[in-house]
Amino acid sequence: MTMVSERISQSAFDGSRLRVVLLLDLHDGAQQRFLEAYEHLCNQVASVPGHLSDQLCQSIENPSQWLITSEWESAPPFLAWVNSEEHVEMVQPLHGCVRDTRSLRFSVLRETAHGADATPEPVKGRFPSSPRVGDGIVRHALTFTVKPGSEPRVAEILAGYTSPEAQVDDTTRLLRTSLFLHGNRVVRAVEVQGDLVAALRYIARQPEIQRVEEAINPYLEQDRDLADPNSARMFFTRAALPAVHHVAAGTAAPSDVSRHALFYPAREGCGMALARLLAQQDEAAADDPASPVAASTVFQRDDVVVRLVDLTAPPERDPAAVLGVRGSRKTVVLRRLLDTGEAGELSDDRDLARFLARCDMRLITDRRSPRP
Repeated sequence: MTMVSERISQSAFDGSRLRVVLLLDLHDGAQQRFLEAYEHLCNQVASVPGHLSDQLCQSIENPSQWLITSEWESAPPFLAWVNSEEHVEMVQPLHGCVRDTRSLRFSVLRETAHGADATPEPVKGRFPSSPRVGDGIVRHALTFTVKPGSEPRVAEILAGYTSPEAQVDDTTRLLRTSLFLHGNRVVRAVEVQGDLVAALRYIARQPEIQRVEEAINPYLEQDRDLADPNSARMFFTRAALPAVHHVAAGTAAPSDVSRHALFYPAREGCGMALARLLAQQDEAAADDPASPVAASTVFQRDDVVVRLVDLTAPPERDPAAVLGVRGSRKTVVLRRLLDTGEAGELSDDRDLARFLARCDMRLITDRRSPRP
């Protein structure tokens, strides 16, 4: 009998086919406008590499409720498209028609053929050999840049807020918020038990959070008007930094680890490949009981790559393991994917230690919600 590892592992890089489900609630009377915008959009999406098919469905019970499903060869081409500026511009015509949306992404594990002797039509992508084991936690991050010179003030504002109540509803709870700064780039990572969308909306409604968002507005490099739904939507769409991989060995108690965020200066066009390399290395490290990395989450959007690591030892004790590279071959591959002006040679342990120090983001605040 095949033994299945019980370690926690979630990944966009397992090569499996992807099914994307988009639930929409349309404004009254917007159905025809939406259908016309969708038909124009689907013609554009059909040419996106990795796209296989899509379906548009309308509820038979409530005509304002619609469903779009699409199938992709695997997650990476979908993520590259959905996180691109091309996608942001492409879906703009839909916003005026839609009251609410929710996006869900699934790996296709099995497929049932029709008839006793039928076999599924062969398509690109594969089925995972076994399901992954999760921990019931959804991880997500936001990133944005602030005006150079404003970093001390922004750090003060972001560190000084009052945390909202952890319980969002009967099934959703805020677990942890970690804020980091690297140069003028802010990264806010959240961990949620339950519904991420419900949690993010709950956070956005809290008066204290709204005061913090308004306070940092003057310092942002990208202008936004939170009172304008379209402006707010565009800002947070561009700020989204999805988790593309997470793995935890599950051997360390939370009190025994320290949290760090590493910012990797990816070479132009190499962000996805860099995230994939780090994910592969973290999968291997999870099987090594000597590794100081108890858990790792890779966040990636375009060429912004951030890796959140929980460590059981000081980072300088094993720079290669903390950076997510073991062995000279992997270090050479890493260097090819990095902006070489930022990375340096990475030819020995001292180079790795210096690069690690440059990657290590400044921790602004790390807040865990008390257990119920």
